[in-house]
Parts: sequence; structure tokens; C-alpha cells
Amino acid sequence: MKQGRLSIGVVGSEIAGIAMAQALLAAGHQVVAITTDPLDTDERIELMLPLAKKLSDEEILAASELVLLAVPSSEIESTVSRLSDFFRAGQLVVHLAAEYDHEILFSAQAKGAIPLAIHPAMRFTGTSLDINRMKESFFAVSAPAVALPIAQALVIEMGAEPIVIASKARASYAEAIAVASNFSAMIVNQAVGLLEQAGVENPSLVIAPVIESAVDQALSKGHRQINPEDLIGDL
Repeated sequence: MKQGRLSIGVVGSEIAGIAMAQALLAAGHQVVAITTDPLDTDERIELMLPLAKKLSDEEILAASELVLLAVPSSEIESTVSRLSDFFRAGQLVVHLAAEYDHEILFSAQAKGAIPLAIHPAMRFTGTSLDINRMKESFFAVSAPAVALPIAQALVIEMGAEPIVIASKARASYAEAIAVASNFSAMIVNQAVGLLEQAGVENPSLVIAPVIESAVDQALSKGHRQINPEDLIGDL
């Protein structure tokens, strides 16, 4: 392994963690181990990380200098607590949840591990598109002050831009990401459905320029109070 390169293990099978491991692999790090039972994503994970060994969670921690917790946000604390006896001093432990900062990893930190929170502000597809989209994305980072440069450097290596989100602002940040992601998908789905009812061929292609121009305009104006009449607009 090159000097300064990390051995990386992935606990869990959330696709964001797998994609981030793939991006770190492309940056020159070594992904050495993945979880043994990624269920329905098994073949996809093997394709994305073909050289990683399938190990138990405890074995992953033993083999890795950096551990990516690719588990749902609701399982982070219980996972870290369950594995607390296997973390070691100086080991980097990363969770990917929007709503939590690094302090949720207290069980690992108590063993001397270095806790990092790195949340990618993007929606993952589980395809090769994710790696390219990272280069256009921002990742929220949180870590103890002495370790913050490590989190920022990892994000930069993945091709994204790090932004520091304070603990007290984490809830607002998570809500913003959820609103942007979930409501956008819902609105697009509804618009496509209405065009299909209208008999429009290729509704996705028809609606795409409308959505892109509307989003560009909204982003250029920034936050403002919404007038109900603006939701109707001049068509």
C-alpha cells in the first residue's frame, strides 16, 4: 500500500457507503473488507468492490484503519455500541447520516477511535453515475477539532466539496436535504403522471426542461417567503 493510504472496511450495505468506498478506492486507498451479508445488494457490491473480502463486522474492524458505517441512521448508535469492544485507538470511524454529528459515535471514541460524520448531500442511484455526481456535490462534515482536516481531506479525495455543519445546525441541515430530495422526487413523479394522462409521449423528456429552469430560477433567487400565487405562476 502507498504511504498515507488507508485500509478501508465497510460495515453494512447502504449504497451511499458502498459508493463512497468505491470513490476512496479510486483515490488510491484500499478497500479490504465488506460485510458478509449484504442481502439483495450482494452482486452489486461485489461488482463495485471486487477485491474486498467478505468478513464479519468484528473482522472488518480488525482489518481496517478506516471503518465506513454503511448502516441506516437509526442503527448507527446500536451498531457502534455492539462493536464497541473491537474499536481501537487511532482508527477512523465514519457514519453517513445527515441528522447526526460525530458525537453519536461516542462508544467508538471511548476506545480511542476517531469519530467522523460525513454526509453526502446527494441522492445515490447505485450505478456508476454516483462517482461522477460526487464531483458536483457537497458533503457535510463533523469531527473533533483536531480531526476535522481528516474528514475534509477524505471528502476532497472523493472529488466532492466539504462543508462544516455545526452540531446545533444538524437538524436543519438534515431537514433541508430531506425536503429537497423527497419532495422533488414526488413532484416530478406527479408531473410525469399528469402528462401521461394527457397522452404526452416521452413525458420525462418534456418535463425535464421545465423542472431544470424552475430549479435554476429558484436557486438564483435564494430563500424568500412563498406567496401562494407564485405556486400557480404564469404559464
